[in-house]
This record gives sequence, C-alpha cells and structure tokens, in this order.
Amino acid sequence: MSELAQQEPVQGELVLARIHGEPLREMPKDLYIPPDALEVFLETFEGPLDLLLYLIRRANVNVLDIPMAPLTEQYLAYVDAMRSTNLELAADYLLMAATLLDIKSRMLLPKPPREKADDSEEDPRAELVRRLMEYERIKLGAQLINRQPRAERDFEWVAVHVAEKTVERLPDVSLADLQTAWLALLQRARLSRHHQISRDELSVREYMTSILRRLREAGDVPFEALFECTHGVASVVVGFLAVLELVKERLVHVTQNAPMEAIYVRLNESGAADAA
Repeated sequence: MSELAQQEPVQGELVLARIHGEPLREMPKDLYIPPDALEVFLETFEGPLDLLLYLIRRANVNVLDIPMAPLTEQYLAYVDAMRSTNLELAADYLLMAATLLDIKSRMLLPKPPREKADDSEEDPRAELVRRLMEYERIKLGAQLINRQPRAERDFEWVAVHVAEKTVERLPDVSLADLQTAWLALLQRARLSRHHQISRDELSVREYMTSILRRLREAGDVPFEALFECTHGVASVVVGFLAVLELVKERLVHVTQNAPMEAIYVRLNESGAADAA
C-alpha cells in the first residue's frame, strides 16, 4: 500500500511519495509506464454525420452552402485522432472521409459549358446536405423524447395493493320468468288434482319454516322443487306466498344464471342470521 504525498523537503531532500511510510526521494530506474496509461478523450460522436454536423455548427455556416475544403480538413484531423485509438470505430468515418474527398474533387473540376441557358448541373453536395438535414431532424426529435420523464431514470414505479371487499352480485330474475315458472306450477297442480273434498288448514308461516329448513339442508334448491304439486292448487298457492314472503323479508335469494333458464332459491345467510 502506497501513500502519495505532496513534494516536500525532508532534511533538505525532495520527497516524491511515501511507500509504507517511507519517503521516496527519486523515481525507480525500472519503472514501467504502459503506452495506454494516458488516454486523451476527444468529443464523442454518434457517427460521421454527427461529427459533420458538429463541425458545421461550430463554424457557424449554412448547411445548404457547405465550404467543402475546410470542412474536409477538419474532418480528416478528427478521423486521424480516432484511428490512433480505435481503428474499428474509425471504419464508418473513413467511408465518410472518402465521400467528402469525392465531393471536394468534383467541386474543384472545371464545369463543362452549358448547351442551354436553363441547363443546371446538380450540386455534388446535394445528397450530403439532404442526409445532414434528415439526421438533424431525427437527432432533435430524439432529444425531445429523451427529455420526457422516464421510468427508472427520473422516477420509480410504486405498487400499492388495495384490498377490495368482494361483493357477490346475483343476477336479477325478471318478472316474466317468474310468471312463467308460476304458470308451469299451476299447470302441474291442475294435472295432479284429486276429486276428494277435504278441508286443509294451510299456514304461510309453516311453509316458510319448512322452506328455510330445507334450504339449510340442501343449499341451492330449484324453484319447482319447493312445491308439492300432488297436494293440490291450494298447497302450491300457499307455498308460493311463503316464498314471496321470504324474499320480502330478505331471508332467501331467488337467482337465475341466464334468461329462460332454471330458477334457484338460496338461503340468505346474513338475513337468516339477523332473523335468528
């Protein structure tokens, strides 16, 4: 472990550094410094067009009227500096350098005489100017996008878990379906009528108690299964009134999965607990 210190005189001698507390008064004779120990970093560019645009903007010249001679000289100076450090990186830049030299030579050649007054030769710089203007538009657009807030760079995502209470939503039973089921029960009751005349004392409360007891034991019960059609129409009517009374008192739920499908009666646990 070495400890560098400022050059200070110790007993009249110059101390270059301290190693393990001992002063170093002269450089070692066998000190080896690798060639790449010191690197000079030039401006970083994203490609040859980026370098050309930088040189043009630094010289404050119009991109539509590029002075090719000074621009080519400055470009080649940058390419020579990059080739000394990174040959692979300079490959694309060498291709652009050849393009600049080609444009420069074409501009130096004498122009042939025009046959007509309206004949105009295409500017050798036209394609380069088009590429530069297109690149500048894309670069400005990328800078605008980069200024937008970005997740995990400008802000972090925060996840919040909200515990929601699940509410059971039962499908509504339409009056038409309930009427259809009721008429079907009446039809079955008429087909099961007997000609014996007897007096039956029917209680809606007793039917309500019987229905609740059955629902506690069986769970979901089809609507038609709650009625004994063999006992006659009066029994079916009283049973139907008992079901309506239970629905009114919120002791049971009448559900249906889809229109025109079977109707089920279910015990309302919260309502039954309150009633108890």
